[in-house]
Amino acid sequence: MPVFDEKHEELDHYETMMGVPRGRLAVTLDTITDAMALVGQHGVYCQSQRWPGKPVMDIQIVMKNLTDAKELIQSVMEELKKN
Repeated sequence: MPVFDEKHEELDHYETMMGVPRGRLAVTLDTITDAMALVGQHGVYCQSQRWPGKPVMDIQIVMKNLTDAKELIQSVMEELKKN
């Protein structure tokens, strides 16, 4: 699994701090946040012709899905924290 090799240091840090499940979710959140930043930058250059000042529809959809994924992961982390 290449992601475990690539993110080894981050995983080790967060898993030590928060435990394995929450640590892996924390690294996942960081990865999604990085993806959101890249998509957001792309959205600056790909503006909608129909709605000036807004990114094209596919970028809006990707950003919504990434935002929803982050929210779901955060809710799982909170549930794990309670237990």
